[in-house]
Amino acid sequence: MDSPVQTQMAVAAFKSPLGSGEYHGTNGLERKSSRRVFVQTETGCVLGMELNRSDNVNTVKRRLQVALNFPIEESSLTFGDMVLKNDLSAIRNDSPLLLTRNLMHRSSSTPCLSPTGKDIQQRDQSGPIEILGHSFRFAKTKQLVKETVKAIKNGVDPIPAQGGLGGAYYFRNVRGDSVAIVKPTDEEPFAPNNPKGFVGKALGQPGLKRSVRVGETGFREVAAYLLDYDNFANVPPTSLVKITHSIFNINDGVNANRPQTKKLVSKIASFQQYIPHDFDASDHGTSSFPVSSVHRIGILDIRIFNTDRHAGNLLVRKLDDVGRFGQVELIPIDHGLCLPESLEDPYFEWIHWPQASIPFSDDELEYISNLDPARDSEMLRSELPMIREACLRVLHLCTIFLKEAATYGLCLAEIGEMMSREFRNGEEEPSDLEVICIEARRLITEEVFSPRGESDDDGFLFDIDCEDGGYELTQKSSSEVSASAFHFGNGHALLSRLEEGPEEEEESEGDEEKELVSPPTLAKNQSISKLSMSLKYTSLGEKKQPKFPKFAASKSDNAASSSSRRSANEQLPASSSFVKLADMKDDKWALFLEKVQELLHPAFAKRKSITLGQKQRQRLGTSCQF
Repeated sequence: MDSPVQTQMAVAAFKSPLGSGEYHGTNGLERKSSRRVFVQTETGCVLGMELNRSDNVNTVKRRLQVALNFPIEESSLTFGDMVLKNDLSAIRNDSPLLLTRNLMHRSSSTPCLSPTGKDIQQRDQSGPIEILGHSFRFAKTKQLVKETVKAIKNGVDPIPAQGGLGGAYYFRNVRGDSVAIVKPTDEEPFAPNNPKGFVGKALGQPGLKRSVRVGETGFREVAAYLLDYDNFANVPPTSLVKITHSIFNINDGVNANRPQTKKLVSKIASFQQYIPHDFDASDHGTSSFPVSSVHRIGILDIRIFNTDRHAGNLLVRKLDDVGRFGQVELIPIDHGLCLPESLEDPYFEWIHWPQASIPFSDDELEYISNLDPARDSEMLRSELPMIREACLRVLHLCTIFLKEAATYGLCLAEIGEMMSREFRNGEEEPSDLEVICIEARRLITEEVFSPRGESDDDGFLFDIDCEDGGYELTQKSSSEVSASAFHFGNGHALLSRLEEGPEEEEESEGDEEKELVSPPTLAKNQSISKLSMSLKYTSLGEKKQPKFPKFAASKSDNAASSSSRRSANEQLPASSSFVKLADMKDDKWALFLEKVQELLHPAFAKRKSITLGQKQRQRLGTSCQF
């Protein structure tokens, strides 16, 4: 629903038959082959059920209708990018599924009531906490789950966290010590059951960041932990769980009022080990932070394209042991806004710290060289089968970028700067990485529509400059274009964002969701005209800089442009998308990555020259001392 969910009675297991032999077989073989899945409605209700080989999508929908009184007409059952038609054979054990209703049939006046919820809850045969997945990588989390369950059974209740925009809870052990922090997916900012008033969207719609959907920050927290091989960056153990407790928030009614009596509810949530600490990075001077810790966290942030690495999610713990007085260690948390579905503006708190300008050590360079983006993607597909392909493409691209940049000799700060956008005169410019991607897409489009052998000039490209309202074409070899493509003023290409037409601006929020799921494929002639004109306002040589067009800004963009700092308590404006990755087919994606790698070294050389010039200016400004 587009408005807050009203009442939720979530249950953990549904075992009542809907017909003769429909749910459970009578022989042990059929029960052995069953799979356990967790189905979540877009309003946050959760139902755990076991599937047999004969079960299909309609079976799942009917069980939800009986158990939760959830309307299933014109609804879709989704699993990550996949919309399940009828067959469920591709669904593995412990998989979370999402049931959504088509936009036309959403209603803000239909609560998700469950008249039979109490009886079903009494037949719940599952434990209070179940880990979704049985990987060896969750061994540490399993021990924490045991401690937490023991405390729950002994009457030790969790404590709600006061900070942040979403719902979070500290779960404790029998001694009362916090051992885990739990963040339900339906209590995220803008999610239906958010306890702090940030509501209004259904699960699966664009959220706090347009490229991260509501309800999908949980598996991103787990992905960051899984990608932190050998605990290189010190990410706490994290897993995705189905967890049942009465502490969780339920917004009752369309006005998001909270019910007076607490009931047991089940949620899908991220479950992360709580790390005792002394403060966070915003409360402590950065000069004492170890260079290696800053580098390792930065390496992780680059790989996962973290859009929210601020000082508040870097915990600081003092190491006052013998011989370690004054030393600290950093613990990175809150990775729910990493691995977006498209490139946007990341945020790296460490980018201006002195440690980030120190070259990588040999150990760090070895770690980076051993990274394998294809292996990482396969691992995440195996451990988190609900992850979207667009997220994996961002991971693949950023890992290649990191590996090539480190090999070229760039430091962490330089790499972060090349991935970050700049705001000049209230206008947003694409990052160096986005410029590279735009150019790579233009090149593969030219290859597709200008096959080799059709022209005698197939070994040449053209440098397009816009001056005095006309075009000046200069014939250049492809290698020269690769080098000159990055002769931008101040290291950036001022490329105009593709402006939305009036019809697109009037599209509903639901249409925007569809666009996020399946980006529209441009017509061939549109692709050629828009991509080939992307360099129209870009100087590809030593020619006079033309005047650049302003970016088309949304109303929210204009409202936010008056201040360079944005409050955490206000809705962030939608970030621009200069280039898409998800709309390419596999063969085009492989060609795109090849072109990106060809364009990287000229871009790195340009960045190095800019850095060298800055250092020379600094030396000139401080060399005369009396």
